[in-house]
Amino acid sequence: MKSPLLPRRVWLGSMGVLALSASQLVADAPPPLFVEGYAGQVSYTVGEELTLHVATSEEAFSVEITRLGAKRETVWTAAKVEGHEHPVPENASSHGCGWPATVRLPLPADWRTGYYLVTFRVRDSGGKYVNRSARSAESSCFFVLRPAEPGKNSKILLQLSTHTYNAYNNWGGFSLYAYHGRGGNQGHRVSCERPPMPQFANWEQPFVEWAERNGIALDFATNGDLEFHPELLKAYRLVLSVGHDEYWSAPMRDHLERFITDGGNVAFFSGNTCCWQVRSEDGGRALTSWKQNFQQDPVFGARGSQATLSSIWSHHSVNRPENQLTGVGFLWGGYHKSHGQLMDASGAYTVHRPDHWLFAGTGLKRGDEFGGKDTIVGYECDGCELTWREGLPFPTHRDGTPESFEILASAPAQWHPDDCEWYDRWDNGRKGNAVLGVYQRGGTVFTSGSTDWAHGLRGGDPLVDRITRNVLERLGR
Repeated sequence: MKSPLLPRRVWLGSMGVLALSASQLVADAPPPLFVEGYAGQVSYTVGEELTLHVATSEEAFSVEITRLGAKRETVWTAAKVEGHEHPVPENASSHGCGWPATVRLPLPADWRTGYYLVTFRVRDSGGKYVNRSARSAESSCFFVLRPAEPGKNSKILLQLSTHTYNAYNNWGGFSLYAYHGRGGNQGHRVSCERPPMPQFANWEQPFVEWAERNGIALDFATNGDLEFHPELLKAYRLVLSVGHDEYWSAPMRDHLERFITDGGNVAFFSGNTCCWQVRSEDGGRALTSWKQNFQQDPVFGARGSQATLSSIWSHHSVNRPENQLTGVGFLWGGYHKSHGQLMDASGAYTVHRPDHWLFAGTGLKRGDEFGGKDTIVGYECDGCELTWREGLPFPTHRDGTPESFEILASAPAQWHPDDCEWYDRWDNGRKGNAVLGVYQRGGTVFTSGSTDWAHGLRGGDPLVDRITRNVLERLGR
């Protein structure tokens, strides 16, 4: 019987053994395995329809939705959701992916307010002839669930720094930063409608876990909710900012300042807070900020439009320093044990006015340090222009810091030279401080002056624990 002809892609090697060409071996390798997605909105409330927009290489994927808090609570799963691959637009970073909704889920009435992690997973068995090992891929997105009845179970509202999450997200190639942008380029518009890169785990999650372990109820919202759902604020005594709350729009700030004037309290357990102004676009689905390239902002030079110039809030053209809201600002702060600055510093605050109600029950005395074990002064810090009299710091108020602001503790901080030289009114060689303090203007405003306060709660520091309780108990009732 005559043997069949060998396929052209198969050849006899020098030993007379059937073999494949290198190109055929590459062709037999399995294709990439992936799954990625995003929620249709950053913020929802119960009764609304959650949409998940997913692209995958596989015919099916699984979904798991989990509320993150003191306990991880899985609230919904789907084992086999039909999957499809979708193209990535060239402008996905700025204008979103535009993928269709793959999952639609009316949000049940019994789901609690909080931060919800959505996990996507796929599996396969590798290639047909080579690389035949089981493979898996996993990615996630998130959404925030606002309370069904604001203020019913808590008088404390935690607004998550979701604008900052979006600003740092370089999915699709670009963020509002050049250091990780494609080709070293910096974007000026970022969309929420793409797979996200949240920062929740580093700062807000330790705070939430601490609060829930200690029976402290919190309601949740997003940065955007302060702009688009300001009616929420009426239900609360205290609004919280935790961690890295860097990007604020003018409506956000307007609504929160009105809340303070009307007697509401705010606690900024955060740093680098309200540093850059952004403008919301597409109904809050995208943010624009030209930052240090403010001359390219379309509103630059337009009469009556400088209030929305998307640069630092402290820029003289905007003339609305964040100090007026928080008591402190980044121009008079900087880095501590970060960005190569003050790397041998202690990571601790030095107490100046221990008799203040903030330190009740701590036993701290003037000159004592606290928080160094967990580096609660770290990464990015806010301060104010200050002067020293008889060994105590006082604000000068020339930078917008309110007249009633008291400096209760401080630590050294400073900018990296590369970050400040673009600003035409920067004083070369300026040294700053992380400043912890309090002021009153209708309501009471507390600031920790550091992004990393929550690290002390995560580390179990009893002094950070007590001071945080003092703030929540005094201002949240």
